[in-house]
Amino acid sequence: MEPTGLFKSSMRFFSDQELCYADILTPQEVVARIQIAVLNFLRILTSSTPAISNLPLIDRRSSNSRVNQGILTDDLWIFLSHSFCTRSLMRSNAAKAFVRVWKLMEMCSQILIQDKRVTQRELFYKLLCDSPAYFPTQLHVNRTIQDVVALLQCSRCSLGIMASSRGLVAGRLLLQEPEQEVVDCTACGSSGYAISGDLDLLQKLTLKTDARYIIVIEKHAIFQRLAEDRIFNHIPSILITAKGYPDLATRFFLHRISKTFPHLPIFGLVDWNPAGLAILCTFKYGSIGMGLEAYRYACNVKWLGVRGDDLQLIPQESLVPLKPRDLQIAKSLMSSKILQEKYRQELTLMVEIGQKAELEALYHNGFDYLEKYIVKKIIQFSYI
Repeated sequence: MEPTGLFKSSMRFFSDQELCYADILTPQEVVARIQIAVLNFLRILTSSTPAISNLPLIDRRSSNSRVNQGILTDDLWIFLSHSFCTRSLMRSNAAKAFVRVWKLMEMCSQILIQDKRVTQRELFYKLLCDSPAYFPTQLHVNRTIQDVVALLQCSRCSLGIMASSRGLVAGRLLLQEPEQEVVDCTACGSSGYAISGDLDLLQKLTLKTDARYIIVIEKHAIFQRLAEDRIFNHIPSILITAKGYPDLATRFFLHRISKTFPHLPIFGLVDWNPAGLAILCTFKYGSIGMGLEAYRYACNVKWLGVRGDDLQLIPQESLVPLKPRDLQIAKSLMSSKILQEKYRQELTLMVEIGQKAELEALYHNGFDYLEKYIVKKIIQFSYI
């Protein structure tokens, strides 16, 4: 829905392109955008014909998503186009969401003025104490953060919000935070080095590597096994895991490495099931919910394994039937406009045989087999 009145003129300043982006702004710039929103709201309320204004947000539904392809590359990213939806006090189903936006902007303004940074969890507990009727769960906070990003069109990092991180990195990477000692990720053992949730800090890292590959691993246990075996000494590589579905900090860190070392291919090692493919696609394309800044969290990951042609390496007894949740994820992926044909074929095969395979099933061939498997895949260019 197109914004109206004074809000329209101010919001046009924020978004004057067909594809919308979330800017990285200084605290002063974000506070200024919040103040513009407040002033426009007050003008409408105090005008000769006062009315409750609608808040025009960039629409985050899949119908408003677009796929943008990199120039001279096969990279694809999710973007949102210049289409609006609203939060309004006049609609009962949106009234609380309308109020939440203002309360969160007020909180972010205070955080930025105090030059602080908070995690989403810290923000939840603060809002829960201040406004329990509006923020009873973490989900309400998470959705409202996305609303504020869609309204102000600035990154969540610019709002003073840090990402909670589960991510780890190991292997042939030297990294250094400003004014700190250099960390050698080959010396971090099987536990790896914890990726910071402060995206601003991740952006400032000094990075050096002699690796030839980056390997993104779905499972923490597989990451630990490969790090303990020091696979990076035999396959010069950087290992990264988000311990399952990727958090923003890990995705941003991987994106940062890919931009710093654009010559390094990135390989994904995930379970052969719809959830594994969903994890791979999130690393590769970004997500609709983050559409305003998805390109900051996406990079060209190649699917190394496990894939359908690896089932011959796995005993039938290790295959597990698909569950309703798996089929639900598969259906969602199938409806995606960005899913490439070979990924679609893999997904179709999973559904047709009604089974899935986990990475650990490869241990049937020996606990040292995974390294041989990865080497063979890379040498034979067996990835998609």
